[in-house]
Amino acid sequence: MAEAVEAEGLDRADRLWTVPNAISLLRLALVPVFVLLIVRHHDGWAIVVLAFSGITDWLDGFAARRLHQYSKWGRLLDPTADRLFLLVTVFGLLWRGTIPWWLVVLLVVREAVMGVTLLVLKSRGISTPEVVFVGKAATLALMYAFPLLLLGSWGNWVGWTAWTFGWAFAIWGVVLYWVACGAYLIEARRALALAAAAGRAGLDGPQP
Repeated sequence: MAEAVEAEGLDRADRLWTVPNAISLLRLALVPVFVLLIVRHHDGWAIVVLAFSGITDWLDGFAARRLHQYSKWGRLLDPTADRLFLLVTVFGLLWRGTIPWWLVVLLVVREAVMGVTLLVLKSRGISTPEVVFVGKAATLALMYAFPLLLLGSWGNWVGWTAWTFGWAFAIWGVVLYWVACGAYLIEARRALALAAAAGRAGLDGPQP
């Protein structure tokens, strides 16, 4: 009986088609849609896609908790969808002149640091760190910031209000994004130290 339960747990962990994973895949599918809308200057629909993406970013995590549908695919798809949508949005808005280059540099450098860290962990056979709450909060703040900043190009009181709130979300999002990066780096350092200690213990153990 215990073996059956364990096998069922492993099967759930390997499943791709779960509700939260489907939501993450939908967010990935919206990436080229957003690019097309930005290039063709369909700002209204681009704002709708960005806002919807922000909602799905929260919704997939809620669905995973509510339905107890956690999987290794979810650990991969959710952050991948977040990072890809974020980077595409940043470069799209930079191309449109909506955001300054220094904001893009802050976000891209953070992603580069995270990318190198994950590659180092993978090379040592260490699993990627769990997504921390502050990281999800940062992504959510940025996903609210970008449609508001795009809306801020409107030359009226609506645009001015959106621009103000958009920059508030953007600043908080960038700060939290780097705070989350620091948390990941601390966790990665701890994991590397544990792996190194385990390796030394194996070498120092009794030899046959």
